[in-house]
Amino acid sequence: MATIARIPITNVFMGGAYTARLRVGPGRQPVNVLLDTGSSALALCGRKYRPSLADGEEETRLAQSESYGDGSWWTGAVLKTTVSIGAGASRVVASGVSVAVAYGESPDMFDGCDGILGLAYEELDDAYLMRGGTWTRQYPTATVANGRPRSVVPYLMQLADDDVLAQKVSFLTRRSFIHSGAGLSRDPLNRGWMVIGGGEEATDLYTGRFQVVKVLTEAWYSTNLKRVIVGGKPPIHVRPRGPKGMPSNSIVDSGTNSLRLGKSLFRQILSKLTTEQAALLNAAVVDGQAVPMESLRLASWPTIHVVLEGRETDVTLEVAPGDYWQVNAPRVGRAMAAISIGEDGFATLGLPLMNGYFTIFDGVADGGKGVIKFARARR
Repeated sequence: MATIARIPITNVFMGGAYTARLRVGPGRQPVNVLLDTGSSALALCGRKYRPSLADGEEETRLAQSESYGDGSWWTGAVLKTTVSIGAGASRVVASGVSVAVAYGESPDMFDGCDGILGLAYEELDDAYLMRGGTWTRQYPTATVANGRPRSVVPYLMQLADDDVLAQKVSFLTRRSFIHSGAGLSRDPLNRGWMVIGGGEEATDLYTGRFQVVKVLTEAWYSTNLKRVIVGGKPPIHVRPRGPKGMPSNSIVDSGTNSLRLGKSLFRQILSKLTTEQAALLNAAVVDGQAVPMESLRLASWPTIHVVLEGRETDVTLEVAPGDYWQVNAPRVGRAMAAISIGEDGFATLGLPLMNGYFTIFDGVADGGKGVIKFARARR
């Protein structure tokens, strides 16, 4: 295997979610891509990246059409091209990488970035074989699913198959929303690290031992959320069965900048708070209100403990008040709640869970099902 690659990441382009820079194609065009362990496709916005078939990029007959939990979507043509990430000793170059270039998308799909890098499993990287070249013809979204189902080898898996890097990605993140008032991109709170191919060796990024969470399926990084404990209050027990069509009741997702909880679970969390705290959090979550920091009194809020099924024993992870409340967001002196409401019976455990930890998504452990490892982040 090649040297493990350590890549700087930032949350400034997406308002909280983290991106890294890739260089794509014969011209090595720089693109900033959202880092998402909740999906698997590598896709670029066709308005920001234009393929150059004449210079060696290869058109295929594969098309992809993907949608996400926030309602955003894209449809695009799969091309084979060269992708590099990192610089210096951490630079990794791969040729023949499957990259979807979107020619149709929802208005908010790529927002402040140029694309998305899915970091989950091949099962989610589905595609359709069409009659002709998909960049030249650009089949409408409604007709793509009429093609023959196929799958695409995700970027991380291709690096592993080519014996370049192991199928493992690790993160040090610090925020769920941009920290305002301290130089934005220069602010250490708005920066972090992604390690491709390793993680355990990066002892400067974490302290202590890893807790190992079991992954239930080779699709998403699906987990079994067992309990939520608010401060010292009695635990909230969570049903192990998720909604229809989902393999579990929760996932850990680097591409979501909140704890996305079902309404029932959120209401139970509110019931464990003081009346004043419950009203404040409910307004912030439901109405999207930013709260004056002086009225928040952050030190009085409880830690939320998330209990997940571990590989051997249950794993208890802490979400500190400063992680589910983001101070100096969206501007200095205000605070935003990093909690959102999703489908009942399902929880997307995003950046607020990861921000207190150095998190390793190991896609090859446990016979390929994978595990997620958490160790305390060094601040």
